[in-house]
Amino acid sequence: MKKIVYPGTFDPITNGHIDLLERASRLFDQIILAVATSKRKQPLFVIDERVQLAKDATKHLENVVVRQLDCLLVNFVRDCSADGVLRGLRAVSDFEYEFQLANMNRALSPEVESIFLTPAEQFAYISSSLVREISSLSGDVSKFVPLNVSDALVKKFQKETSPKQKS
Repeated sequence: MKKIVYPGTFDPITNGHIDLLERASRLFDQIILAVATSKRKQPLFVIDERVQLAKDATKHLENVVVRQLDCLLVNFVRDCSADGVLRGLRAVSDFEYEFQLANMNRALSPEVESIFLTPAEQFAYISSSLVREISSLSGDVSKFVPLNVSDALVKKFQKETSPKQKS
C-alpha cells in the first residue's frame, strides 16, 4: 500500500488543498492529511477546529485520513509507515523553501521522499493567509474554501467583532 503524508497547518484548509488531495488520491492508496499544531505560528483556529474542518472538507475522499501532527515530520511519516511527504507548489517562490525542507527531511531520514504537486490554475493564487485576511475584513471567501470552512470563518470573525456585553 502506497501511503503519503500531506502536512501543513491548514489554517484553514482551502480549495487549493482539496485540489491537491483529490489529485493525489488517484495516485496513492492512502493520504494522511497531517494538521500541524504549529507552535511557531499563531493560528486563527485551534488544532481541534482545524482537524474537524479538514475532516468535514475531505469526507468525500475515502482514502484521506486526517490526523494531528505534533512531532518532527520525518518521525510522523515513519510512525505512519508512509512512503513520503506530499507538498504543494503554488509558485516558483515556493520552490526554494520547499526544496530546503525536502533536503533537510532527506538528511534526517533518507528513506522519506518528497513529492511535489502544483495546484490547478484556478487555485494557484489561493493561500490560507489571504483567505484569513479577506475574511477578517468581512470579504466573501466562499469560492476559495469549502462551505464548512467559509461558515466557520464567518462565525469566527463575528465573535471577534461583536461588541462585548456588559455584566
